[in-house]
Amino acid sequence: MTDETTKPQDDTSPSTDVAGTAAQASDAQDTSSVADEAVARKRGIKSYVIRGGRMTQAQTRGLDEIFPRLGLRHEQGELDLEALFGRRGPLVIEVGFGMGKSLCEQAQANPQTDFIGIEVHAPGVGKLLDEADKLGLTNLRVYRHDALEVLADCVPAGSADTFQLFFPDPWPKKKHHKRRIVQPAFVELVRRVLKPSGHFHMATDWANYAEAMAEEMAEAPGFANTAPAESAPYVPRPDFRPLTKFEQRGERLGHGVWDLIFVKQD
Repeated sequence: MTDETTKPQDDTSPSTDVAGTAAQASDAQDTSSVADEAVARKRGIKSYVIRGGRMTQAQTRGLDEIFPRLGLRHEQGELDLEALFGRRGPLVIEVGFGMGKSLCEQAQANPQTDFIGIEVHAPGVGKLLDEADKLGLTNLRVYRHDALEVLADCVPAGSADTFQLFFPDPWPKKKHHKRRIVQPAFVELVRRVLKPSGHFHMATDWANYAEAMAEEMAEAPGFANTAPAESAPYVPRPDFRPLTKFEQRGERLGHGVWDLIFVKQD
């Protein structure tokens, strides 16, 4: 996945309630400062690197032929989700879906749920769109844009049931830790788009990053860890999370995998 967007170049690199009036006021007050901080960070330190590369015929088809139908653009502004999907079903947002295999699997397996994927890596976006078209999926839309800007400007507040961040770029060198996407500004944007009682699900096969995620979320306002005491701060691998190629690679390299699921509190 990636804002997991693109994977690191290091060889080891490897898913409605109504809030109370006070909570709504607090969220509204926080939104502009959160968006400003996120955009400022985007202009400075990025959590991804876009690399050039050849596009396959299928990837090119996805971008050229399918994106006009299933793609979304940042400049379109805030989404009207009911108009977009022709209904108002549960919504899952995933940032950094890589080549999109697991996101397609989820959309196919859960036709009653709507999915929005956000990714900057052109081959991955093209591949996902090509596959989604071949599967006839109507419950999936895709941004090819920076996730921080999309979350700040396009996704309505309190609209998502689940937010997924699977195997983001771990930036394993200490000097690069500032590039990791799980930072306060990003977490605040996740909180903004989640419904009350919505879930923020992260997974990584880097122990150091798992620890950093747990520490960051422990300090984040408005979230509670769902992990049982016997495995806290992590949850056992959920059956509903598809096995990704990055997880498979990590297993081959002898890496563990850690899932964290936090719930947004009212």
